[in-house]
Amino acid sequence: MGRWVNIVMMPCGEFLGRKWNLQDLVIATILSSMHLLSSFAPFYFTWGAFWVAFVLHQLNILGITVSFHRNLSHRSFRLPRWLEYLFAYMAVLSLQGSPIEWVSSHRYHHQHTDTQKDVHSPIQGFWFSHIGWIIDSGSRFGKYGGLKNVQDLKSQAFYRFLHHTYLIHAVVIPGSLLYAFGGLPFLVWGLGVRIVTVLHVTLLVNSAGHMWGKQVYNTGDLSRNNWWLAMVTFGEGWHNNHHAFDYSARQGLEWWQIDLTWYVIKIFKAIGWATDVKTPTESQKQRKMFNSEMVAEDMKTQAPTKSQKFVM
Repeated sequence: MGRWVNIVMMPCGEFLGRKWNLQDLVIATILSSMHLLSSFAPFYFTWGAFWVAFVLHQLNILGITVSFHRNLSHRSFRLPRWLEYLFAYMAVLSLQGSPIEWVSSHRYHHQHTDTQKDVHSPIQGFWFSHIGWIIDSGSRFGKYGGLKNVQDLKSQAFYRFLHHTYLIHAVVIPGSLLYAFGGLPFLVWGLGVRIVTVLHVTLLVNSAGHMWGKQVYNTGDLSRNNWWLAMVTFGEGWHNNHHAFDYSARQGLEWWQIDLTWYVIKIFKAIGWATDVKTPTESQKQRKMFNSEMVAEDMKTQAPTKSQKFVM
């Protein structure tokens, strides 16, 4: 393993203002290839290809939100092993890294949110927080020293297998099946367009979710609640809520905050598949909430009385 790490981290030159290694170039090449493939979409449009891409897009987003994020990263609930692995595999198809790598980066993000050690904070610019951090592995792994915070996943053979073979599952297998069943239209839409749209929708949580929207809870970081982001990410756009209570399986904490991922988890809970489902209590929410009335009341209780004012 050490020899492999040395190979992928091998310096390959300096350009665009920073040093690049072999892993950066491989990742940049793969992502560029997906964007190039998706650019052929207008020339290979069919309704069949469109609906294949649409369905796979929804499954990918759900896999990321249910599995990679709320289940594996934060352990907000538990699933039967077969269902946990199924949703994890749905997320792997999105070409966003293995569960081990994705979860590791996300846990470090919460540990160092919006500081210089953050994996993807907009304090280093929108581009960096959105996608630049993915192709800067020297900075990314250098900040937190590698995959040291995911022993729970590394102890399972299934996740180790996906980690070492993830490109086969994310590109080779789906690409081959899509081409076999629908030719170039299915390949362009089902692989290229689908991966690019899922990628940028997910990455908007890192960038837009820390730049635009409203802060309801005092989290000490830049996280924001953004309704339109919540719509396209199945509830992940209630990002200030999430940073306030990162252990919560529910991120749309108000009745009007649509959170499709939570609805799925709630159904699983109702039929007995989701257990140990964590959500904050009302008192926990109140304690973290920015509330001018509460602040005023605190100031009032702490203010000196008339007699105290004149006692020297």
